[in-house]
Amino acid sequence: PGESVEMAPRGSLPRVAMPTAAVAVAALLIAAAAPSAAFAPASSYLGARLGLSSACTHRPSAGRPRIATTMVATPPKPDDDTLPPAAWMAPGQKIGPQSPGQPWPDKAYNNLNVAKNKPEYAKKDSAHLRYPLEQEMADGETISISHDSVIVLKHHGSYMQQNRDLQRTDKAGYAASYQFMLRLKVPNGKLPASVYQTVDDITTKWGQNDIRATTRQAWQIHGVKKNNLKSVIAAIAHAGGSTLGGCGDINRNIMAPPAPLADPAYQHAFQTSNFIADLFAPSSPAFAELWMDGQKAATVEYWKKDMIDGSTSTSVIPPVAKNIDELNSHVSKTLLHDQGTGILTGDAEEPIYGRQYLPRKFKIAVTVPGDNSVDLFIHDVGLVVIMADDGKTLKGYDVFVGGGMGRTHNKESTFAKVSEPLGYVSKEDLPELLKAILATQRDHGNREVRANARMKYLVHSLGIANFRKLVESYFGKKVEAFVPLPAWRMVDWMGWHEQGDGKMFLGVVVQQGRVRDFEDGPKLKTAFRTIVDKYGLDTRLTADQNVVFCGVDPKDKDDIDSILLSHGIQPIEDVDMMTRKSIACPAFPLCGLAQAEAERRMPDFNARVNDLLAKLGMPGESFVMRMTGCPNGCARPYMAELAFVGQGPDLYQVWMGGSSQLDGRTGWHWKDKMKQADLEAELEPILYMWKSQRSSQAERFGDFLQRVGKDKIQQYVEKYVAGTAFNNVVTETLYTGPVVLAGGEGKSARLTSGPRKQQVRVTDELHSMLKTKAGSQPISDLVEELILKGLQ
Repeated sequence: PGESVEMAPRGSLPRVAMPTAAVAVAALLIAAAAPSAAFAPASSYLGARLGLSSACTHRPSAGRPRIATTMVATPPKPDDDTLPPAAWMAPGQKIGPQSPGQPWPDKAYNNLNVAKNKPEYAKKDSAHLRYPLEQEMADGETISISHDSVIVLKHHGSYMQQNRDLQRTDKAGYAASYQFMLRLKVPNGKLPASVYQTVDDITTKWGQNDIRATTRQAWQIHGVKKNNLKSVIAAIAHAGGSTLGGCGDINRNIMAPPAPLADPAYQHAFQTSNFIADLFAPSSPAFAELWMDGQKAATVEYWKKDMIDGSTSTSVIPPVAKNIDELNSHVSKTLLHDQGTGILTGDAEEPIYGRQYLPRKFKIAVTVPGDNSVDLFIHDVGLVVIMADDGKTLKGYDVFVGGGMGRTHNKESTFAKVSEPLGYVSKEDLPELLKAILATQRDHGNREVRANARMKYLVHSLGIANFRKLVESYFGKKVEAFVPLPAWRMVDWMGWHEQGDGKMFLGVVVQQGRVRDFEDGPKLKTAFRTIVDKYGLDTRLTADQNVVFCGVDPKDKDDIDSILLSHGIQPIEDVDMMTRKSIACPAFPLCGLAQAEAERRMPDFNARVNDLLAKLGMPGESFVMRMTGCPNGCARPYMAELAFVGQGPDLYQVWMGGSSQLDGRTGWHWKDKMKQADLEAELEPILYMWKSQRSSQAERFGDFLQRVGKDKIQQYVEKYVAGTAFNNVVTETLYTGPVVLAGGEGKSARLTSGPRKQQVRVTDELHSMLKTKAGSQPISDLVEELILKGLQ
């Protein structure tokens, strides 16, 4: 049984309620019995506050679904500069983007002239994420919502979509295909068995009978109709989950390594991500008002329980709090702590965000040194857990800032960027530093040009030194010097692993994250539900869209393998490495931004590249390959060794040269509008150049491209004679040794994943020899390399 809490402003006390499962099931049954029940507004709050009423009052034409009329939250202004800063503030609010908490006069904008950025109007006049969504959802006769409601709805965790497969062939079907995608808030990718079961049931009843794992360790539900949206969101909340914060101009889903290890560093990363997720959740009660009639949820959100009870593996660190009351009080006090440096806005409903929330999405990841399973360098903020010398005590965090992937074709003012080191912060000061970074972006991020609104552009325009100074003015103290870190390794955590507490976990590859019972392929949805039902296992998602089953008793290992195999799911040793390393965004048919296929194209590209490598005499060779349907970069293509970015129907922009370990650089733009049919012809000379000119087999594809450079590759390709690579082919034995990083200097990434807890004692003489041999390489890395070679 779970406790219940008010879905209300911070500081409210929890109340005892019905068992979680019972209420969640009841919500599903009630909604199923009356799927078209009217969406009842929670209160007359908006009418009293804004003097507004719904424009959706006319009756539909007979026999046709009705599309929502356009509702404009704010009448157009002749000149935004005529609006004083106070016009953008909520009652009591003193600080915000038009009146920053700390000044920085050298920006090229003042955030007053936002005439071309309509979402800023929609957020400002939404009454903290209520209007016009409340009125439009109350109209049960429409199948869609207006533009302003779409902006507001994103903050509640949902996007409106249409089936673009019908756009040219079935105009009427396309017009009637409005539906909603829901993205859950899933801190660190973890979902308890009970919530997974609820989500799986929802997709069967009201979705398109599949679940999709995202590249930010979250779950998405597709195909929900408008008249079912409230029931679906309420059912998720009653089960202990939420969609609040899944999307929108707020802090998004927090990422962390998916490995449920009984290791202090990994568990601190897990709990840090839970705490941040709660700290930066929107404070407005709009979510409860709109989706739950202002009522309490059946149970507290599961990540709050995890901060008290721990999760999956045996807890080896203290809990964040002893009970829910103490946790809520701690989070509330942390949020409202005011140093007088301009972090808090004065807005009673949204103390940290203010009336306009953030300029754009805000993404955070937490990891441990060496484990780059979270693609650390692509986030607005990346945190690395720093432990004390005893390996048990948390000291603080290294902090990276300013990463981001989104860009626009043919617009040089937009670009992908990796994050940069900001410095180190103690564990005690982390919340205040994060608040300072968020406030810096809130006040100084570009709201006049939405394409340049991400924090990466602020870091780029100011430079990291000036950005640090600006953050320090909010923080109230200097950021400490960065702690040196070991080499990074992209760890996928697939296959079986020990947790360190007698239990095991299993990573299962899900191509492009689609958990579905494929007609001519694996029955993933049924297999996963069978395992969760039978063993009650938590799941965690990886940044590569794969699923991890946690807390497995070793005696159940063979049965779980058997369940997967009987449903057509390959064991990890049978999954090729190109597939393991690839990710793709959904793109068509539902994404409104897609210019080309991605998810539905990627398996074909993986197979074709594998075949080409085999023909070149490089069977089993692999590299990080990614695909997105548009340049916004949801699948992080610009970090990959090879990437394809949609540029039109069956046309792709090609990017190359990212790191095999995703450790701190983007690739570069190689070619425009490659036809998908030309894949082999385009890659043949480049792959052959890699094979014939790399310093050794240890040099990875992306590192080779970076070392050689774009110009020399272009010269080689221009002179290359098609088919040369297939003359007198010498087949290589697959290399499994250490990875040589860019430049071929021999610096290697770690070869195995997980924490190094086990000790091997050696004599002083042998230690001296190892130290001499290692040079600048960490001795632990050298020992790992030598042991693996000896065992092969």
